[in-house]
Amino acid sequence: MLSNEVTVHVNRGESDTLELESTPTGDELELEVSRSFTLTLQGHETPAHVHCRLDGDLSRIASIDHPNYYVGPGDVTSVPVEIEPDGVEDLVEGQLEILTGYGSESVTVDVTVTPGSARIDVDESLAKPSRDESEPTALERLSSVTRIDPGTLAVAALGLVAVAIATMTAATIASPAALVGLVAVAVGVVVAGLLLIQ
Repeated sequence: MLSNEVTVHVNRGESDTLELESTPTGDELELEVSRSFTLTLQGHETPAHVHCRLDGDLSRIASIDHPNYYVGPGDVTSVPVEIEPDGVEDLVEGQLEILTGYGSESVTVDVTVTPGSARIDVDESLAKPSRDESEPTALERLSSVTRIDPGTLAVAALGLVAVAIATMTAATIASPAALVGLVAVAVGVVVAGLLLIQ
C-alpha cells in the first residue's frame, strides 16, 4: 500500500485494543513510502497510553520525536514519522510497532522506504524572471560602456551632487566662508575620484 498516513483505532469496542484501519483482521499492514509519513491515533471509548517504536533498518533512517502518547476518547493524535532522505539509497525495510496496555496489545506496520527524489516545493515566484535575466539598470548600462565599476560611478554621481549643492550654497550666501567650503568640497571629490580610479 502506497500512502503517507496510517490510522490506528485505539480502544474501539473494548479497552486495551488496537486496530489498523486498512486491514480486516487489524493485525498487520504493509506500507511503502519514499518520504516522511504520519501515524494517526484515533481514540474511542476509553483513554489509553500508546507507545510507538521503530524496529529493523527503519530505525536507522527514521525517527519519532515522542514515542509515548495519551489518547483520550474521541482524540485524534498525529504522530509524525520523520525519514531522513539522505539515508535512503536502496530499499530500507523495518517495522513501526504500536503498543498499548503495557505491551499486552500491539499492532505492527511493515514499512518499506524506497529511494525517491527529494520533494521540492515550487511557488509562483519561480515563474518570475530573476533580476539577472531582466533589463540592466541605467547604472549597469553606463558601467558596461565606460568599463568603470558601477560602485565607482555611483560615488562619482554623489560627488557631483555634493559639488552642485556646495556651488548653490556659495552663490546664495556669497561670503568668503561659503567659497572656502565650495573649494573644500571640490578638492574632496577630486581626491576621492583619484583614489577610486587607482
